[in-house]
Amino acid sequence: MRLRSSTVYNEEEYLQLSGIQHFKFCRRQWALIHIENQWAENVRTVDGEAMHRRAHDAGLKEKRGELVIVRDLRVHSSVLGCSGACDVVEFHRSEDGVPINGWEGKYQPFPVEYKRGAPRADTANALQLCGQAMCLEEMLCCEIPQGALYHGETRRREIVDFTPALRQEVTDSFREMHALYQRGHTPRLKPGKSCNACSLKELCLPKLLKSRTVRSFIQNALEDVP
Repeated sequence: MRLRSSTVYNEEEYLQLSGIQHFKFCRRQWALIHIENQWAENVRTVDGEAMHRRAHDAGLKEKRGELVIVRDLRVHSSVLGCSGACDVVEFHRSEDGVPINGWEGKYQPFPVEYKRGAPRADTANALQLCGQAMCLEEMLCCEIPQGALYHGETRRREIVDFTPALRQEVTDSFREMHALYQRGHTPRLKPGKSCNACSLKELCLPKLLKSRTVRSFIQNALEDVP
């Protein structure tokens, strides 16, 4: 089921597709990264980036019989207002698929997103994968019912069904992200257990900042330096 909407975003309004995973984990984390341009590394982000560098080797394109594997495929959606890259997209030759320019026959796209850890209880990773599928559907004029998350910890794939409910959550999330981005608003946060695993914990300082932004906190701190 391809996304249909009366709202169409211009390219300069596109948000990062991968940001939806941050947004689901924590709206404040997303705003710190994508609105205030704050970032910090921890062992999880470094390990995850190493895995994605291997997956995003755009020079690797494989053909295995009726299967074509493309890495680092750039995608976008004017309806969602986002752009990004798929780690891997498998194109399975199928009569139910779509023609691809320069390829013989028809192919069914199947996006695969690489994650360093184990399967998560929330839908953060599934939302990112579904967003990739919705971009591909808009670009290729096709239907993509499923994709997969590859988890580095278990070294197994988790099949994700792109249900109407998951697609609606993607749509609603991007609408809220655009609204926050246009306002330049960083939401407040009630600290929780998940804060301990966040790479931005020291920058966020939710207990100290209250109504102030991280940018104003840093600026005030610099002004106090002799």
